Amino acid sequence: MDTIMDVEIEVLSRVKPSPGERKRLLLVVEELLQKVDSTATTLGIQDIRAKLVGSAARGTWTSGTHDLDIFIPFPVHTTREELEKHGLMIAREIAKDADRFEERYAEHPYLNMKYKGFDVDVVPCFAVDCASNIKSAVDRTPFHNKFIKKHIRGIEDEVLKLKQFMKGTGVYGSELRTQGFSGYLTELLIIRYGSFREVISNACNWKPGIIIDLREHGSVEHKEPLVVVDPTDPKRNVAAALSVEKFAIFIDMCCSYLEESTPEFFFPVPEKPLTDQEMLEMISERKSSFIAIIFRKPDVVDDVLYPQLDKMEASVRALLEQHDFIILNSGRWAGKEAIVILELSSARLPYVKKHRGPPVWERKHAQSFISKYKGSEEAFAFYIEDGNYVADIRRKYSAAKVLLDERLATCSMGKQLTQAVKEGYMVLENEDICNIKEEDFRRFLRKWKTD
Repeated sequence: MDTIMDVEIEVLSRVKPSPGERKRLLLVVEELLQKVDSTATTLGIQDIRAKLVGSAARGTWTSGTHDLDIFIPFPVHTTREELEKHGLMIAREIAKDADRFEERYAEHPYLNMKYKGFDVDVVPCFAVDCASNIKSAVDRTPFHNKFIKKHIRGIEDEVLKLKQFMKGTGVYGSELRTQGFSGYLTELLIIRYGSFREVISNACNWKPGIIIDLREHGSVEHKEPLVVVDPTDPKRNVAAALSVEKFAIFIDMCCSYLEESTPEFFFPVPEKPLTDQEMLEMISERKSSFIAIIFRKPDVVDDVLYPQLDKMEASVRALLEQHDFIILNSGRWAGKEAIVILELSSARLPYVKKHRGPPVWERKHAQSFISKYKGSEEAFAFYIEDGNYVADIRRKYSAAKVLLDERLATCSMGKQLTQAVKEGYMVLENEDICNIKEEDFRRFLRKWKTD
């Protein structure tokens, strides 16, 4: 049986870039930086000196990860309009030699391109004097770069192991789709604890509310489960995007790893999509009801899409619960289409609903209740129970699918999702969900069925 040391040696051998891979990356980086600077000069844009930031600049990138972040710092007196205009002018000129490219929009426009096998973001920013004086969100990144390069020297391999552990356990990535650990957060944890093993050991004792402040300069109270104060900005929590769920999963995985260390924590066996038979077995075994709402995925970036999907999921849950349906589980998924799926204790309710009214002696309120329900076609029965008037009334929606078919458009779900749902959607129930053939969606469903 492999020891924990054997496992980590094997992992590092698989994730540490080879000398050849590093050399190739550095050549492409040098080429791109020179292109940006010379292009700026040719276009008459002054005081531009591009720089590489991110894990590639800090020596903490894993083998096979070909992501490059090229920043174009503009003088701080540059206007936002000038930064966007000149930043894209430079980026578009560079992209003429790319395999393909597209302009993307976050706080301000930037360009993403495939260049000689690398996924490259060319991002304009303001060259501010400190991270507390940023004019746009990306301005603090060069300060992150400087801090990490200064403190990570000699322990870069520990970062690689921790990153791969987080990737393998599904908690890596701070984007809103994942709500996990960012690369920068991973590096700060290694700096704080000194090694991969120490991070894992200490994480087993974490509880919500833990604070890590490397410079002991935090100036703002945060409510997230993990607070890691940004060494470059005392007001910022680097772990702000980390959800309670991913925080808990990481703790659980750390404890499990120390109990029995295996390579599968880093390189899990890919899950197979549920077959039709497995999906039907899952529904039959659980004796519950599954409802899937499926519609066209709007053409927006993930950081716009997933907050809207989360909002829609919460609103749909609220609609169902408002009409007395009991939600056991729910989730959202997006591929070519977008899906919100819910598991209900039952998708059918009795036609009758017990509606308790006011006490008999509260005559003013009681009279209103009596006049509305006594003798009404809406009521099956009217009586007194425990001192209160009670009407057994006809339930407006006894089937969850009917409720969603008629009322989904009233749910809060964000601008793009509202439009997508307005253009058309389907509500599938139980075995009809087998009509969804997307393999990744079927892998997503596996969390509700053990092998």
